[in-house]
Amino acid sequence: MADEAKAKGNAAFSAGRFEEAARHFTDAIALAPGNHVLYSNRSAALASVHRYSEALADAEKTVELKPDWAKGYSRLGAAHLGLGDAASAVAAYERGLALDPSNEGLKAGLADAKKAATAPPRRPPPAGADAIGQMFQGPELWSKIASDPGTRAYLEQPDFMQMLREVQRNPSSLNMYLSDPRMMQVLGLMLNIKIQRPETSESSQASPTPPSHQQEQSETRAREAEPEPEPMEVTDEKERKERKSAALKEKEAGNAAYKKKDFETAIQHYTKAMELDDEDISYLTNRAAVYIEMGKYDECIKDCDNAVERGRELRADFKMVSRALTRKGTALVKLAKTSKDHDIAIETFQKALTEHRNPDTLKRLNEAERAKKELEQQEYYDPKLADEEREKGNELFKEQKYPDAIKHYTEALRRNPKDPRVYSNRAACYTKLGAMPEGLKDAEKCIELDPTFSKGYTRKGAVQFFMKEFDKAMETYQAGLKHDPNNPELLDGVKRCIEQINKANRGEMSQEERQERQNKAMQDPEIQNILTDPIMRQVLIDLQENPRASQEHLKNPGVMQKIQKLVSAGIVQMK
Repeated sequence: MADEAKAKGNAAFSAGRFEEAARHFTDAIALAPGNHVLYSNRSAALASVHRYSEALADAEKTVELKPDWAKGYSRLGAAHLGLGDAASAVAAYERGLALDPSNEGLKAGLADAKKAATAPPRRPPPAGADAIGQMFQGPELWSKIASDPGTRAYLEQPDFMQMLREVQRNPSSLNMYLSDPRMMQVLGLMLNIKIQRPETSESSQASPTPPSHQQEQSETRAREAEPEPEPMEVTDEKERKERKSAALKEKEAGNAAYKKKDFETAIQHYTKAMELDDEDISYLTNRAAVYIEMGKYDECIKDCDNAVERGRELRADFKMVSRALTRKGTALVKLAKTSKDHDIAIETFQKALTEHRNPDTLKRLNEAERAKKELEQQEYYDPKLADEEREKGNELFKEQKYPDAIKHYTEALRRNPKDPRVYSNRAACYTKLGAMPEGLKDAEKCIELDPTFSKGYTRKGAVQFFMKEFDKAMETYQAGLKHDPNNPELLDGVKRCIEQINKANRGEMSQEERQERQNKAMQDPEIQNILTDPIMRQVLIDLQENPRASQEHLKNPGVMQKIQKLVSAGIVQMK
């Protein structure tokens, strides 16, 4: 994030790593191109390495972004001074002082600029103490003092500021103030050495060797142009925190209004929060939620798109990005009129799940997919075409082309999934092909759609008969006879089931047939429940060992029905 890059730049600047600081400020500007402080700080870093043209461009951008900020003119003046344009530097410092008349940095910069504008051609610098005093000339003095944690506080002490100005006016007066430990500390800072404070007199300390004539000229010119640093913009950081705090209060007020269903008020609070803090996308997602409740789905989608885009820039939490995508998908579902309209909503939910796998998002995805399928069925619904497909299937059935017939019956059901006749006909095809489970499923669906349709019962009974579940087949035929008592197919089905059940009771089945029938019966949950019932187990024991007691049991209709069920299934034989 921009704040992180800015903090790294400030740390590098304070440590004197100006090139590194400039790179970090450049990274921060890429993330927050409208932040004037970042351009100001980069201008200071560039000026510190004598890249004055670039420093000037950043200073001009700073002033352009925030023309009422005095610090920007300080940067502008320092860059102009570094380029040798003393007149422009004077004008820049004066504009800054017009905004902040008490700014010490601007005052010092203006004095340096005016001095540079009126100064005669340079002469070789003096030697000894005067040469050292010359190091206190130019903006570099303020830059180094402000960037060093040990000396930064001195800039707020009036007596120390008075000493510095005196030394700047008269470099030879430096010796007068070397007894002050603050001045000694600053001198060591300017010489890049650590000077111990003398216990007796300055004469006990060896004077540093003054630089050569060419070095002194180069360093003096650089110092005159270097700007005052700004390791941390305290005022702006404080303002940022205050704005964030105010934004959170607006969000809380918006949440309260949302719970009261006062949506217009909630919108106002969330909008205000966004204006105060554009680094929290929850304000956008919350407003999007309000728009959904208000039925303003287009506005919701716009907010969600902005939230996703801003979230990517800020490297926001994946959960927040997922929430924005989920709300966008919800709005798209609300707007969907056709099955194809659901495609983009489904895609949006899928993207949300890649960001964060949230149960609510997954639920909404499943609902969207079901809605799409239902709409597809509705759009495909055409009873007339369904009847045409059914007739084609009937013709193929007569020709014993059962697989082709199934294709047409299936198409007919897609056109009209509520026609029981098509399920009945397809069940007959499956039965002919030996696909009993599929046939049974279609027959049961046929009965479900129309419980009075006799064909459904005959189809189901036939499948059960072929599966040798004679007891179940007989129940199915009997259920059909309740609706159509004289139906010949149903009556014949009952007759055939009774014959098979009696054949088993008379022992006319082979051992293999009997074993197969019993194995199938034991897979029936109803048979399993009867055999595991303690009462029925006692009844079965009495039937074998206590005939008198068994006669009493048989008088109970419920017990008699269960015994008949076991007999029909071939589990029990009555002799």
